[in-house]
Amino acid sequence: MSNIGLFVGSTTGKTESAAEMVQEEFGGDDVVTIHNMDEVNTEDFDGYQNIIIASPTWNIGELQSDWEGFFDELDNIDFNGKKVAYFGTGDQIGYGDNFQDAMGILEEKISSLGGTTVGYWSTDGYEHTESKAVKNGKFVGLALDEDNQAEFTEERVKKWVAQLKIDFGI
Repeated sequence: MSNIGLFVGSTTGKTESAAEMVQEEFGGDDVVTIHNMDEVNTEDFDGYQNIIIASPTWNIGELQSDWEGFFDELDNIDFNGKKVAYFGTGDQIGYGDNFQDAMGILEEKISSLGGTTVGYWSTDGYEHTESKAVKNGKFVGLALDEDNQAEFTEERVKKWVAQLKIDFGI
């Protein structure tokens, strides 16, 4: 089994593509196993001490449908002692009042269940006005905007993964 479980919900494919980029930057599927949320059960989380949660923000500040359908099941997972990193995709211009809200909703829930958040990310360079994903002046995870800042995605993923390698101790 790999060291890291990456749990991704994706509707348009942007978040799934970013998950594959994260996996590759970590060193491939020997290090990171991607789990699509439309096929996941609670036991899939059990074997990991290091977890990455990936979700786009959908509509106006909502969870992506696969995450929405699984949200209540999170209560049945023991996140105590697990390090959890987050990344999201969103549109900071078209949805500046709720940019990355899904990431914030998931982080709040999983933290309340004992998960330890790692991988905070600076809000510098973004043009949003509000976000449930901002705590203490930083995003709770990597914020990606393929609609308006796709040219920064690769560099942001590289920097974030380098930070997570330290946070995860690998």
